[in-house]
Amino acid sequence: MFVQIRKWTLTEGNSDKIIERFGKKPDQGPSLLEKQMGFIGRELLVKNVRRGEEEVVMIVRWDSEEAWKNWEKSPEHIAGHKAKIKEHGGKPPKPEYVLSMEHGNYTVVE
Repeated sequence: MFVQIRKWTLTEGNSDKIIERFGKKPDQGPSLLEKQMGFIGRELLVKNVRRGEEEVVMIVRWDSEEAWKNWEKSPEHIAGHKAKIKEHGGKPPKPEYVLSMEHGNYTVVE
């Protein structure tokens, strides 16, 4: 299994914006990502904090690294990125509420 992990550190009160963007939208049915061959599942986690910076982690699980690469190279994935670039007249700016974003790819060994 292959796993991607993304972690956003956000200003207080903004975790809902990441959840809204990447969360499931039941009224729209499965997303393009969820329909991709080799996709297993994803989870969104919000760190429990009382105040201050917030943290959201997204974990995406794939059958294999090859399945993930196929998604990355898919016309649907590329079109989504091109649409964002066109919408913003270039690479979209990082939202001001995002303090940092880390990501990593992992192979499950056990």
